[in-house]
Amino acid sequence: MQASEGGRLIAAAIEAHGGLEKWYTQTPLHFRFNYQPDEGAARDTRIMNDYLNSRAVHTMVSQPDVSYGWDGEKAWMSDTSANPGTSVRFWSLTPYYFEGLPFVLADEGINYEKLEPVEWQGTTYDLVKITYGEGVGDAPDDYYVIYVNPETKLVDALRYIVSYRGFFDDGKHLPEKLMTITEKTEVEGITLAKTYETRWWKGGEPSEVNTRVDVSEIAFRPDTDMSIFDMPSSAGVMNDLPK
Repeated sequence: MQASEGGRLIAAAIEAHGGLEKWYTQTPLHFRFNYQPDEGAARDTRIMNDYLNSRAVHTMVSQPDVSYGWDGEKAWMSDTSANPGTSVRFWSLTPYYFEGLPFVLADEGINYEKLEPVEWQGTTYDLVKITYGEGVGDAPDDYYVIYVNPETKLVDALRYIVSYRGFFDDGKHLPEKLMTITEKTEVEGITLAKTYETRWWKGGEPSEVNTRVDVSEIAFRPDTDMSIFDMPSSAGVMNDLPK
């Protein structure tokens, strides 16, 4: 990260949010992620993330006996007849890539590009565009534009696209979205988001808020039995990527 101006801005943000050493020694992370769009299916799950090994387990709040996740190699669901509201493979790690900001931006295969500052709600933010190396993940065309507060160095917002190959042909994606972090909390010395608001971002102009996310029950649980991240023998594999 230190090799570029954009990377150094992200490194400063990571430090302001608590630092990588503190982050890496406290895995896994538990949180409830309640995603409420104005249109489309709501998703409300309790999540455990083993972020050192890119694994996750979700338990559906509406159906506590139904779980799904990513075991590091494949997506699975305990009851394949249940409706998770979206692609299990896509959604298993997606909440973590929001809640884990900016720490997720220290992963390998990431490119950092400093953009011109922009004003949003009375603050002129430093911007860093995040792109991914070829073949990284299921959506290598995804990007983030990270809004770093110049005074606090905290991440206050981001713009992003969704180009998941299970939803879109190569080169296609949803229009850009702006997600603002409207409330933060500190847990074990790490600053994380508690609430988000999302808008479409078209031609440099935001729409009205169309999605709200509440994050609660945030806790690091380093004493967790890590076998919970293994795919249960009775679960079914969930894969919607093109062959």
